[in-house]
Amino acid sequence: MFFRTFGSRAVVVRESYKDVEAVLERLGVDGVDGMVLDLGASSFQLERAARGFSFMQDGALDMRMDTRSEVSAESLIAMLSESELAGIIRSYGEERRSRSIARAVVRARQVAPIKTTKELARIVTSCFPPAERHARLHPATRTFQALRIAVNDELENIKAGLRSAIRVLKSGARLVVISFHSLEDRLVKQAFTEASLSCVCPRDFPQCVCGTIPLVKKITRKVVLASVEEIDANPRSRSAKVRVVEKI
Repeated sequence: MFFRTFGSRAVVVRESYKDVEAVLERLGVDGVDGMVLDLGASSFQLERAARGFSFMQDGALDMRMDTRSEVSAESLIAMLSESELAGIIRSYGEERRSRSIARAVVRARQVAPIKTTKELARIVTSCFPPAERHARLHPATRTFQALRIAVNDELENIKAGLRSAIRVLKSGARLVVISFHSLEDRLVKQAFTEASLSCVCPRDFPQCVCGTIPLVKKITRKVVLASVEEIDANPRSRSAKVRVVEKI
């Protein structure tokens, strides 16, 4: 196991990164010298059909990052209204066919409960014209992303996790965040920008009166993307986006 290399220095904790402050307090750690937040689902999760993250293999519609959670993709699909489903698919998946997909899901569940990834993928694919069903990006990709985000409340957890991470950094410590889609990266960029501001006064004020003190400085002015060599070695890095700040 990878962590054996570090012996007793490695402590594995099964908690969300949004709770990092409480975890560190419990461990008696008063600050960290560096932190990496990987916001993506792991290959281990994606490749296990039983976890329900991927439509490449047939499995239960689960999608829970933490299996202790009560809400699964199956339960969301079963209980949400057509308009609520469409909203999730549009907002979290940025899917332009969100309404027709939600309508098809509701029609299908009236006949029988939707329980598997392949079943849901077939329903979503049926909402696309034949010419688009074999595109490089599978028709169900955005819908599955949207449901995963909703099941795990990912965007709110990211917001809370970034705030907590910045607070626990020691002076000079760096925070590296790896995101994998535009919704995540937008939140990271916004959080880092806000934490680096030295003034939040309205633009028409003649001078600063807010007394804002920046918490971090940006190490990466622009998002860092994977190189061609890295993508060749690890195709899943293609969508990775990296941003770094340092605690002042």
